[in-house]
Amino acid sequence: MTPPLFDALREQLLGAAAAFGEGPAAEILAGMVDDVDRALSEELEIFPVCHHSPASALAMVRRLREKQPKVIYLELCEDLRPLLDELRHCRLPVALQAFAGEVSGFPAELAPLSVVAPITESSAEYQAIAYALETPGVEIVLVDRSVDHVFQWSPEVGSTEVGPGVDPDAGSDMGSDTGFHGDAVGVEIGDLRPGFAELEEHLLHHGKVRHWSEWWDQYVEQPLAGADHHTYRQVMVLIGSLFRRLGGPRRPTEAGDEQRERHMWTRIREHLATSGADPAQCLHVCGAYHAASRVEQFGLGGASDYVITPRTATRWQYGLIPSSHSAIEAQFGLAPGSVSIASGTWAKAVARAGATPFRLAGQQGARPKRVRAPVAAAPATDRLSGFLQEAPALDALDEAELLGWCVDIVALARHSGYLASTADAIAIFETSILLAGMRNRSRPTPYDFQDAAITCIEKETVPGRRDVRRLCEIMLGGDRVGTVGYASLPPLARDVLDRLAPLGLPLEKRVIHRALLDLQAHPELRPCSHLLWILRRLLPADAVRPIMGSRRLGESSIQESWDIAIGRHQRALVELGYEGVTLEQVLERRLRQAVFGPQATAAGALDAVEDALVLLGSRRFTDELGARAVELLTAERSVAGAPEVLRRIRKLLAHYRATEAELPPWCTAFVVAGYAHYCTLLPTAFVDDDSGVRQVAAMLGFLFGMESLAVSLGCERSQLEIAVAQSHPETPAKVALLWVARTQLGVMALAELRSRCRELLANPLVVPALPQYLSGFVLALEPVPALAPIVVELMSSAFATLPDTVLLPWLPTLIMTLREHARELVPVLVREAGRTFPAGLAALDAWVPPWEAPTPAPRPSGPAPDPASGLLAVHPAVAAAVAGLLGYASAPVPAGGGAGALLTRHPDTADAVAEVVMR
Repeated sequence: MTPPLFDALREQLLGAAAAFGEGPAAEILAGMVDDVDRALSEELEIFPVCHHSPASALAMVRRLREKQPKVIYLELCEDLRPLLDELRHCRLPVALQAFAGEVSGFPAELAPLSVVAPITESSAEYQAIAYALETPGVEIVLVDRSVDHVFQWSPEVGSTEVGPGVDPDAGSDMGSDTGFHGDAVGVEIGDLRPGFAELEEHLLHHGKVRHWSEWWDQYVEQPLAGADHHTYRQVMVLIGSLFRRLGGPRRPTEAGDEQRERHMWTRIREHLATSGADPAQCLHVCGAYHAASRVEQFGLGGASDYVITPRTATRWQYGLIPSSHSAIEAQFGLAPGSVSIASGTWAKAVARAGATPFRLAGQQGARPKRVRAPVAAAPATDRLSGFLQEAPALDALDEAELLGWCVDIVALARHSGYLASTADAIAIFETSILLAGMRNRSRPTPYDFQDAAITCIEKETVPGRRDVRRLCEIMLGGDRVGTVGYASLPPLARDVLDRLAPLGLPLEKRVIHRALLDLQAHPELRPCSHLLWILRRLLPADAVRPIMGSRRLGESSIQESWDIAIGRHQRALVELGYEGVTLEQVLERRLRQAVFGPQATAAGALDAVEDALVLLGSRRFTDELGARAVELLTAERSVAGAPEVLRRIRKLLAHYRATEAELPPWCTAFVVAGYAHYCTLLPTAFVDDDSGVRQVAAMLGFLFGMESLAVSLGCERSQLEIAVAQSHPETPAKVALLWVARTQLGVMALAELRSRCRELLANPLVVPALPQYLSGFVLALEPVPALAPIVVELMSSAFATLPDTVLLPWLPTLIMTLREHARELVPVLVREAGRTFPAGLAALDAWVPPWEAPTPAPRPSGPAPDPASGLLAVHPAVAAAVAGLLGYASAPVPAGGGAGALLTRHPDTADAVAEVVMR
């Protein structure tokens, strides 16, 4: 270790600690100085950074220009190294991603696992990456733990903070820019934030700022922006040591941080041993928190007994996804707008310092960098003492910059609907200066300006979509959104863009494209249409949205119109590439997972069969899914999915009957299995409270609707008769369903059903429950459509006979019950009522309901009446034809002869023939 540089500073801090009295302050302050001394004395130069810090990025640029190291050791997951070369095809910010759809060695319920590492241009890590990749003979080595170890070393895998500053729940809204990272775990370089909430609250209160990002910008970023290399290193290590020694509940992963440090130094020593690089020409870039490490493996002379645990068998996929400033803020719990403001600060700092940042060739806006000869570094001296004792140099008020901000925000506010004027610009200018003075600042910061703009412009309501705070963020830096270039996309994403190329649209742009497809005039666009329907199934809803046209069983559109926003959902498209090489392969894989997964249902399997028929057209795969649907149906012990099963199997049967000569084997097996399955569950479903009336009606619809097919396939009708006989429901709606089922089976006559309905109306104790009975009868229209006249009769009789004192209280209940249970069947009821009631108002007075019309008298026994015999004499040919059908001689029958005997034997036939002839 070099001679101590900080003896004077150590004595001053110990004296200050003694003035505060006894306690751990002396140990903490002395330890901080020791940490700085230790880090600066290390043979391998350690460069401490803070994530997304313009001061760190500017100091990195200066140091790289001066030293020009040959090897850079970067704190980033070691298995992300192949992705760095792909950054040159992207527009920042983007995120390096590792994705695992299936896990091995981790709990299965945590799948899929995802890790992202955002990269911005104003970050120190990007400057190091750009320098290494663009400078010949320079090697960059990632030394942090692998993404597999990110989850291995997590206290609670996938559910707690796995990397510094992680918020796994942030950004779950895929529809907004904050959702670019989804629920991925974030890793970053250089998280610096107090672990104790009390310390952070104390700093914010005395610094007169609102949040940590503002405090850091005011008291660290601005003073260090113009500091020299040695001052920057000493201050950053001192801050990292302070936060490390204080620890606190916000930093619960200190053991994981120490494991990372042991891993990094082990990898560094391994690389130095194998490459033979000179440590004097190497640079270790890590977070300031890790620069103050106290693990025994720290430094090149540290212990070398650490063994890195092997990775699990989880197969990781790697790629780049677009990111944004707001997504980074949401991921790592930063204040809204802080990354955008940091980006603006970076641009101004670069211009002020006259530095030339490093950029990857091929990136948008890339410029050739100036390469200078290495500059010998001055010997390190104690810069901390002077930095801590002297107040930072105060910048003079930049009136031109502030005036520009005020004019621009007023113009932007007017464009967004605010009634802002020149007077507001003047007020914002003066208020910004006033707020800066109240907060002990001579120069208004962007945060002071933002507060002033909100105070002077924003009133009670926001006229547009954006408030003044958001307008300030846009003006000061904007929420910059990155894009992954075509060359860096996975094969599937490139294949999608290539197959959609005939549309002639720049789909990589973040706008909504309207695509008009005339498939009849341009049949070559049908493959594009087919691909869009598959993307509609796999991507988020607003990524590919049909405006005109549909794709269902047996349907084919002539013209289609689409809103395509693939550029806005590039991350979802990239993640599809982790699952397969083509969209068809991914769709087949997802359908198989949905059908064979632990939560699979028969209804879901039938849905998958329909998707396979429409989108894939593979008979083999469809039969496989159909066979699985049969297995799932027979294994179900609940009837919750019965309505969906009935709807989908009806649609599939209609499709196969219209397109093929015979039903597939799985369809016939499904009908046979479903008939037996629902017959078995019917008695239980009638009395089970968990089985609703809609589910029971769907079961009866399956049994009665598929009865003829099931019986032809070998099922016994007695199964259904026994099931109905064993059913004893208690709820009114299910009782009505049972009556209908018995009527359909012939166990109950239609006259008896009418009689029971009349008894319901006549019983005052049952009348309040009449809406529930009616809902059951209406739902019964699905299994027994011929019941519609009975339901119309019951409802008409209720409205005609019940007094208003009874009718009005349960009328709302009737409406709500029908809306809840039988909304789609009410139109059937209305059509039947239209056929029953007279069409004109004039005929209503003389109209007699069919159920109240007098019934004809029963036919007396005896010989046939003379009019029938006379009719046969008038129409001998008809009589002969009927006699022939009944097995009698076909010769003409004279009146009163054989015809009389025929009429006597078949009076009903004679009446029917007479009625036909008289028409």
